[in-house]
Amino acid sequence: MKPPTLEMADIIRAAGDNFIGRNQGHLCWQQLQVLRAIKHCRTAALGGHLDQCSRCGHRATSFFSCRNRHCPKCQTNARNHWLAARSNELLGVSYFHVVFTLPQELSALALQNKRAVYDLLFQTSAATLTEVAADPKHLGAEIGFLSVLHTWGQNLQAHPHVHCVIPAGGLSPDHSRWIHPKSPFFLPVKVLSRVFRGKFVAGLKRLFRQKKLGFHGNLKHLEQPKAFHGFLRQLFRQDWVVYAKPPFGGPEYVLQYLARYTHRVAISNHRLISLANSEVTFRWKDYAHGNKKRKMTVTAEEFLRRFLLHVLPRSFVRIRHFGLLSAPRRRESIAICRQVLAQAPRPRSPAQAATTASRTTWPCPCCGGAMIIVEKLTAQQIRLRSAEWNSMNTS
Repeated sequence: MKPPTLEMADIIRAAGDNFIGRNQGHLCWQQLQVLRAIKHCRTAALGGHLDQCSRCGHRATSFFSCRNRHCPKCQTNARNHWLAARSNELLGVSYFHVVFTLPQELSALALQNKRAVYDLLFQTSAATLTEVAADPKHLGAEIGFLSVLHTWGQNLQAHPHVHCVIPAGGLSPDHSRWIHPKSPFFLPVKVLSRVFRGKFVAGLKRLFRQKKLGFHGNLKHLEQPKAFHGFLRQLFRQDWVVYAKPPFGGPEYVLQYLARYTHRVAISNHRLISLANSEVTFRWKDYAHGNKKRKMTVTAEEFLRRFLLHVLPRSFVRIRHFGLLSAPRRRESIAICRQVLAQAPRPRSPAQAATTASRTTWPCPCCGGAMIIVEKLTAQQIRLRSAEWNSMNTS
């Protein structure tokens, strides 16, 4: 894939200061941190290291990454390490992909209460899958799965939803056998939709009673119990969207599939087209009209506003495991699953082993030899050496 011609960092450098100046009172410190991190990612401002080829002696300076989870340039390594860690947890069965989406009417409430509402989305979607799967009418099994939160649509507007990736089937109640799904889409989506809606609305009522929801701006009137419960009643007048895809293959394919979802950010650099006249143009898929590829142009300020909608609260976990795959019981559960499926643990490939190993060398651009780090440099050291270099070249 060719390097993108335009990056988020370019937009922030061009329009970020003006955007911050105009919206200072509306930006939280985390949003400001994200803008700063992306702006300085892989630049001298973050420091770096001096590298030297062990074969030809070629030297080069590399700059550090910001490692912010919202930065489009910093997700590849994090994703590869995460996938390598998951590779030995895969079962030799096909997998399903189920998506739980909040109605558009809840988007504004979610943005004003990110931690509470997104956590509720995780918990109620997981409880829905677990409860329906345990019902003998549908599966009658204990299941395990992982969920990934996405908060955006293709146009960068708020669109909270979770992607759930689930092994096809689960353990019988006595853990003596593996029960395969009866439905071609794992579990009936209409049942999932109704149960999910009921659990989520009940969760909102509980948060309201506990005074854990804030209401600002256009939602201020919902502070009144009568108005809030009237708002909740409207949510029952529509079907909630739960989307299930057909099974997509076994463990050989599931890691590639997961890579599309686990460490994504609101928009990748490759979707950016141009920045001109204080306007940003980017590509997007119009899912409402046959996934047609379209272009959208908005002001740089509006683009940054939309991007920052998706900054998550500090330490909020956006990839979670549930049921058999939950952290306290994962190792034991996977061993039982493999036993009843008569499957041996999957050996790690050399590529996966290399991914988990610390990356200490990379090819020299001149001769292909191993480049190694010979010295770590602070931002100040890089500036001084750059000034010395420029002085030598101009004298």
